[in-house]
Amino acid sequence: MADTAIIDPARRERARRYGAALAAARKPSTGGLVMVLPLVVGLVVFAVYPLAYLIVLSFSESSLGRPMTDWVGLGNFAYALEGRFGDTLWRTVFFAVPLSLVQVALGVLIAVLFNSAVRSGALVRALILLPLMTPPVMVGVAWKLILNPTGGLINGVLLNWGLTDQPISFLGTSPFALMSIGLADTWQWTPFVAILAFAALQAIPEDVYEAARLDGASPTDIFFKVTLPLIAPALVAIFLLRLIMAFKLFDLVYVLTSGGPGFDTNLSTYMIWETLFRDFDVGAAAAQTLLFAVTVGIVTLPVTWLHKRAEAIHG
Repeated sequence: MADTAIIDPARRERARRYGAALAAARKPSTGGLVMVLPLVVGLVVFAVYPLAYLIVLSFSESSLGRPMTDWVGLGNFAYALEGRFGDTLWRTVFFAVPLSLVQVALGVLIAVLFNSAVRSGALVRALILLPLMTPPVMVGVAWKLILNPTGGLINGVLLNWGLTDQPISFLGTSPFALMSIGLADTWQWTPFVAILAFAALQAIPEDVYEAARLDGASPTDIFFKVTLPLIAPALVAIFLLRLIMAFKLFDLVYVLTSGGPGFDTNLSTYMIWETLFRDFDVGAAAAQTLLFAVTVGIVTLPVTWLHKRAEAIHG
């Protein structure tokens, strides 16, 4: 019994080394902290500090030359919601959501057509990405010429075909102005949706389609019961991305309409720019920015939940 009670020295040494290694692992690594420090500093400088400064500005009376001269509490927020900015928030939501849905639908349609015709897709990707290579300002200038009442391409076609007897001021008449902005944005960003949807379609194994055909499924059944469910997580993610980008739309409004006619195309981003650089009211612009960010968060939250749900089902 005495011999069995003696602990093997080799076993004791292994236990000691294991304990030392465990204690060392629990201690913070100086090298790891040094590696993470630049990331933390960058996060504080470029994210935390600007957000905190923006919040402070939104509760103060500030201008470009005299920041934080007085504390106004919720005054800037009340002024923004009681004024025209509240209307721009609703206008932006009802502009961005349908626009993103239309672009995703068109992008999926283009991707399906190309996926059926071309399996390699190298040339297709090069062609449909051409509008994305054009700067947004140049897109706005081009569409301003196309929609011009005098000499514009669309008015010329309508007049020559006898569809109208006088030119239409698309950018100066409501609701054509906002629809024209949506048309220009759709021309530029639908290829982006199409290339992402095309990549999702390319990832579907051909065996899945062959099995569906052997079961007697029609092309319509294959699309709605096989293709769409398989690419649903990707489509929701694409829609979320496009929705956020549509909320941020500024360039086309600035170039095409400058918020007109009246305030019909005055979206939230453009009004924030006007408040800051035309009225020089930094406090009000900061409050508008926070309200805009909250609105975007509220609208995109259900889409984020839907994306997680789709990934859980089809992931």
